[in-house]
Amino acid sequence: MGDDVPLAALIGLLVTLLVLSAFFSGSETALMSLNRYQLRHKAREGHRGAKLAERLLQRPDRLIGLILLGNNLVNFSAASLVAIIALKIGGQPAVALGTLILTLVVLIFSEAAPKTLAALHPERLAFPAAIIYYPLLKITYPLVWLINFASNGVLYVLGVRDSDANLHALTREELRTIVHEAGSRISNRYRQMLISILDLEKVTVDDVMVPHNEIVGIDLDDDAEDIERIITESQHTRLPVYRDNIDKVIGILHMRRLANLAQRSFERDALIELLEEPYFVPEGTPLSTQLVQFQRRRKRVALVVDEYGDIQGIVTLEDILEEIVGEFTTDPADEDDDVIREGANNWLVNGAANIRELNRSQNWGLPTDGPKTLNGLILELLETIPEPTTCLKINGYPIEIVETDDNRIRTVRIGQRIDETETAA
Repeated sequence: MGDDVPLAALIGLLVTLLVLSAFFSGSETALMSLNRYQLRHKAREGHRGAKLAERLLQRPDRLIGLILLGNNLVNFSAASLVAIIALKIGGQPAVALGTLILTLVVLIFSEAAPKTLAALHPERLAFPAAIIYYPLLKITYPLVWLINFASNGVLYVLGVRDSDANLHALTREELRTIVHEAGSRISNRYRQMLISILDLEKVTVDDVMVPHNEIVGIDLDDDAEDIERIITESQHTRLPVYRDNIDKVIGILHMRRLANLAQRSFERDALIELLEEPYFVPEGTPLSTQLVQFQRRRKRVALVVDEYGDIQGIVTLEDILEEIVGEFTTDPADEDDDVIREGANNWLVNGAANIRELNRSQNWGLPTDGPKTLNGLILELLETIPEPTTCLKINGYPIEIVETDDNRIRTVRIGQRIDETETAA
């Protein structure tokens, strides 16, 4: 059959078929290796190849059907052509050798090499290929539809449904990994902010609130001089107002509203008129939920209560924002008193210090899935009030009890981490 065709023409046609086979194989890998979110971004920017690739990938079964149709067509044609060339050159014995050589050539030059290149640089091959495939799919659609109908029928019999595929939805942890792996594309500061936003659902108001015993507020049962002193010395813009104790809170005072009150003599009734209604939230509320609630209610301060209605602490909008962007200001009463460096590898730490704040400011790795304060963490492990000089190890950090009183640990000494395993002695 090929006697009338010159050998050079047959070899040229074979090379063309091998090049087409390499194109089909490489473009398949390239299109399937595309980052779908980068692809969507480029498509929205108006990149023609990206737009066509996104449309093709909306129905991957049709795209794969088209590619396999073309790839198998050229590969089988190449095999038949090799048989003709082998018969022309060496007769029947050369056919087997030609088949072996074709197999090696297809594996190396039409499969392995183009697929490896496509996996390394998918966009370089996928976008030009999409420009070719899009009109080609329109032309061959009836045949591709028939192939897909048969293949989808086989999958249906095997129990595979289209609705089972949810390939592009990312979980929070997967998105967190993507942000972590962004490398130099995102600065360290912005990457940490994005991770903090993703972690808001894991952090609750209990983790960032000012605890009950540290709330600064106005007790209306105090003398007028004491109330004026608290207002004058307060570093907060909003203060809870209560009678006798914080559990009997009656409102929140915005310090800006005191401007008019300052023009007249100080009176408790006048102060009460300036109060906002207190806003209560249950303990355990995720920060992501509370941030939305602050926005909806146009509030900036909330009192955290337990299941019995007792106030456990106070949380502000600033506390939540600091979880995302870090500290806005350095409160002179905070970090300098909580952590004092003794030497190169030792720190004196206030037992009432918040563990999350210690981890953030000192880059430590103390456990945060239990008690919120260092005192609570140690008491949970030892199950008793320890004596001074008692030593233990938590997450590899050597800890020495320095000072205690009747019901809590006041000061501890923490050394540099020396062990990765969590132990307690």
